[in-house]
Amino acid sequence: MVFKKLLGALGVGGPSVDTVLNGGAVVPGSALAGQVLVRGGSNDAEITHVTLHFVARVEAEGGDYETQGTVAFHSQTVGGGFKLGEGQQFAVPFSVQVPWETPITEVYGQPLGIVLGVKTELAVAGAVDQGDLDPLLVRPLPAQQAILEAFGQLGFGFKSADLELGRIGGTGQTLPFYQEIEITPPPHYAHAINEIEISFIASPSGVEVVLEADKRGGMFTGGGDSLGRYTVSHQSVATTDWNAEVDGWVRRLAERRR
Repeated sequence: MVFKKLLGALGVGGPSVDTVLNGGAVVPGSALAGQVLVRGGSNDAEITHVTLHFVARVEAEGGDYETQGTVAFHSQTVGGGFKLGEGQQFAVPFSVQVPWETPITEVYGQPLGIVLGVKTELAVAGAVDQGDLDPLLVRPLPAQQAILEAFGQLGFGFKSADLELGRIGGTGQTLPFYQEIEITPPPHYAHAINEIEISFIASPSGVEVVLEADKRGGMFTGGGDSLGRYTVSHQSVATTDWNAEVDGWVRRLAERRR
């Protein structure tokens, strides 16, 4: 019996978890619902807490190279304080808010290559088991989708997307990383711009849009980066001509010297 308890403390024959997320993709700021199914192991256990961690695969630049790592950006305890008998099953339902700044993983169901997940942590009488990891799918807010759709209507093409460790100065960013969506210009802008990187920083009131254009050099001018910053309210989505709005943003980027 003593050996059996020791194995349980080491995670051998201990409780297991399976997290089931309701539905498909969510949008930033909405609720993610589901349940954590806990199954007892070969001996009784006291579950002190069940915690969900939102995690992301993030890139960090270091000189001439980039590294990737996993960053937890939101945590919430959804249950705990119960005893689990040998072989017993217990369901912990939950509904947690998705942070407003959560990156987009898909547009119109097409994946962008961003990896997000929900990791379930099960604490058993002081011992912590990282347990389950489930993919988290996030689609754009209406404002984000309208802006991306406008870029597409103007002829821009998707190139890549990633998450960068760090902060964008002068914004309301709270997460330790930000998303960059890289797009390539249509022919009538290709003479001035190599590519544009889009970053969204969403909040309950709206979305900050940061555009960084990699500009081509001319005969008498050098290339370089040109920045544009805009704030869009959630209420303005249905009343804005987004093709005209975004085209104006791009024209200013192309004309701006730095």
